[in-house]
Amino acid sequence: MGGRRSVSLVFVVWVVIGVIVAYNNHYFDSLKTLGGVLSALLAILLWPLILLGTKITLNI
Repeated sequence: MGGRRSVSLVFVVWVVIGVIVAYNNHYFDSLKTLGGVLSALLAILLWPLILLGTKITLNI
């Protein structure tokens, strides 16, 4: 009981799928701005919404 947390396999798979979906939808093309970086991070975490047709963009 050393207090060490392990990352669940479900979370790792979720993030890997999110990266693939975000890459295929060109979210990594505009990482030069803070809005682009945040949009890419949200796209990775909320990838099911992208598959449903939602466009995630932040204008910061």
